[in-house]
Amino acid sequence: MRLVTEINAFLLMNGYKLIPYGISDFAQLRRENKYYTDKTMYLPRMEMAGNFLFLIRPRRFGKSLFMSMMQCYYDINRKDDFRELFDGLWIAENPTPLQGQFEVLRLDFSQVCGNLETLERDFDEYMSVALDVFAWSYADLYPEGFVDNVKSYDNYRGKMKYINDISNRLGHKKYLIIDEYDNFTNNVLNEKGEAVYHALTHASGFYRDVFKLFKGNFDRILMVGVSSVTLDDVTSGYNIALNITMDPRFNMMLGFSETEVREMIRYYQSVGAVTADEETLVQEMKPWYDNYCFSEDSIFSDPKLFNSDMVLYYMQNIIAFGKAPKNMVDNNTRTDYMKMNKLLQLDKLEKVETPNGVRRGILYKIAQDGEIRENVNLSFPAYRMADKENFVSLLFFYGMLTIGEPDGAEPRLIIPNNNVRLQYYDYLLRAYQEIAYIDISNLNKTYNDAALRGNWEPMVQALADAYDRTTSVRQLIEGEHNLQGFMNAYLSLNPYYFVAPEMELAHGYCDFFLMPNLLRWPMVKHSFILELKYLKTDATDAEAAAQWRDAEAQIRRYAAAPKVRQMTEGTALHPVVMQFRGYKMTRFAEVEL
Repeated sequence: MRLVTEINAFLLMNGYKLIPYGISDFAQLRRENKYYTDKTMYLPRMEMAGNFLFLIRPRRFGKSLFMSMMQCYYDINRKDDFRELFDGLWIAENPTPLQGQFEVLRLDFSQVCGNLETLERDFDEYMSVALDVFAWSYADLYPEGFVDNVKSYDNYRGKMKYINDISNRLGHKKYLIIDEYDNFTNNVLNEKGEAVYHALTHASGFYRDVFKLFKGNFDRILMVGVSSVTLDDVTSGYNIALNITMDPRFNMMLGFSETEVREMIRYYQSVGAVTADEETLVQEMKPWYDNYCFSEDSIFSDPKLFNSDMVLYYMQNIIAFGKAPKNMVDNNTRTDYMKMNKLLQLDKLEKVETPNGVRRGILYKIAQDGEIRENVNLSFPAYRMADKENFVSLLFFYGMLTIGEPDGAEPRLIIPNNNVRLQYYDYLLRAYQEIAYIDISNLNKTYNDAALRGNWEPMVQALADAYDRTTSVRQLIEGEHNLQGFMNAYLSLNPYYFVAPEMELAHGYCDFFLMPNLLRWPMVKHSFILELKYLKTDATDAEAAAQWRDAEAQIRRYAAAPKVRQMTEGTALHPVVMQFRGYKMTRFAEVEL
């Protein structure tokens, strides 16, 4: 098996491009000859959109790299580096008059840390250092003594006011780029609650003062983060920036289209680093990383987007080892989801119908349906986060929902892919496990037996028993719809299959199609269609028999669908009906085809 270092050495010796996984420095990426998916054609669009822009995107979509590219393009100190850094990219042949015309102050507020007691001091220190570096970087453009004068101020407010006074007097153009603008305020909201956060972002709160200093002192501003909450609070509703989050002109600016993914695969095939079939790789990535859309106006015109970080993670493994990563979800994203859980307070949801209870119900509904009918609200303050429509909007901002095709005039937000779906199922699993603990290792043994030997009865019985034991909280999972949610969550733990709930087959929707993942588990010999049928506890035997006959006819039609044979890829297909009366499975059997 080839090691990553061996592959990198091979590529370097032959002058080929390395995967830029984890690289957010554009100049480093270009000078080290790493692979870059060209996004420079969006620079003119941003210039035309306005001088003060605000953009929200989920984590790990390439925001920091894009802003680093912007800095390299507009920085007057890098004007002469233009050809070195941008040769071969779209903008090299289509430069705008603003190229290399600005002094750029780039801030990354994720660098501000510390506890609440020292937060204002830590912020002042971070800003002071950034402004000292700014003064040093552009010293040649200012009168003698400029750097020393900036350093003489003992706080960032004095430094910024002095810089702005001198630069404005000299007619200099300044560009402010802020990455992770809401990072430390979200941490405050997570850890200390709304009251402390409110003191920070309202009235005389020091963070509100920052935005007052920004206004009017920069020719152009771009602020990027993961939600609109902080900006709404500190600016009283976006009065300093145009929100381009859902602007169709920028729908595809971050993330990768399928065309861009295929171009990357072909490049590495051409240099001998990848031998796998292009179509095979794309089809393996799509269920996990694809299907994002950020603009309602783009849903029918633009292709869906892949999470760029996940694609690079996958391709790095393909190049290094010749196969997909064992875990299709990058472990580095766990930290991101932990942050999201804290912000949304998913770990503190009450089991009563308070605003928290409403959020809890929304999560269950999305996990069970795969969608929710709701508009995205781009502007709301922190104290309204618990409102239903705002909570759903936060899920959209964090990439836990994306824009799906509308149902007529009714909007649809959908779970984009398996990567995100597993986050919902993980939440459901934690809730179920708190009610009635289930030994996952024993459940996995039944999955193993079903996938490799076709012995499916223990798997079905284990799931049914677990469902029965978990019914001590009736309102959590009672009814046919919630039975499917329960099965969704536990079937998602099965490593051998892509679990496709409600897949359309033969003009109907089967409850669960367990499609074998043969690329990773070629030893799997069996696949399954599971049809769940639910009866109320007072249903008659005649009703049960009629329902069973209907289920048999349904599942035979599903099994005969041409695409089922294609997706089972030669494995033995087992169509299984499970009939529940109340909370107990009263009958189950494999239907003869």
